[in-house]
Amino acid sequence: MKKRSVYVLQESRSVAEDLAETLKKANFEIAGASCDGLVALQEIEKSEPEYLITGIIAFTIDGLEVIKRLKAMKNPIKIVVVSAITREEVIQRAMDLGAEYYMVKPIDRAVLADRLDELGDKVAGKTFKNEDKRSNIDEKISKIFISVGIPPHIKGYVYLREGVKMAIDKPQIINNITKQLYPGIGEKYDTSASKVERAIRHAIEVAWNRGRIESINSVFGVRAYVGSEKPTNGEFIALVADKMILEGAS
Repeated sequence: MKKRSVYVLQESRSVAEDLAETLKKANFEIAGASCDGLVALQEIEKSEPEYLITGIIAFTIDGLEVIKRLKAMKNPIKIVVVSAITREEVIQRAMDLGAEYYMVKPIDRAVLADRLDELGDKVAGKTFKNEDKRSNIDEKISKIFISVGIPPHIKGYVYLREGVKMAIDKPQIINNITKQLYPGIGEKYDTSASKVERAIRHAIEVAWNRGRIESINSVFGVRAYVGSEKPTNGEFIALVADKMILEGAS
């Protein structure tokens, strides 16, 4: 199997090289590592890696500008942001510009490798349409969560995304959320169903406490909620899953 190539751009050379070494051990080919945005663009153009792991802070030009320029050049590189910056507007800007994932430091290096695997669309020279479709669903769900104010660095974000995908694949699971959906998520992430339920509830409460009701109603295309009214876990998962199904995700 051909190794997939990665370029790493971070706030310092040492951080970039450390992350690159970790990915190398995970069987990725390292196309380069830098702390300079312009240098990264030049080296990416030459080496044509499949992935870019970028921070926000960098010399000469920052990570957001690097993403913007790569997308303007129609470069097909897949981009994952790894940064300690948690400001909602920065996360939203990165996603709007074309990043597939935004991971907040400190990160689990194994999870980062898994995210790159999820984004991969070529194995042994073959393209798998189902994997492409699944990555596209992940990206759309992530953009919905960020737009309604659910930050990607909390556990409930990941559990919610998994719950939505389960509801897309098997809509009737919403009627068995306690006995099937929570335990299913818990099994995948090696945790209990009760912890999954609490984390999802916390994620939804974070969005509502940020006062993003209008954004939420805008995403779903209807005035579903007003004031302090909040959906149950199942209602929120069903709303997102229904939206995705209507947009052809099933």
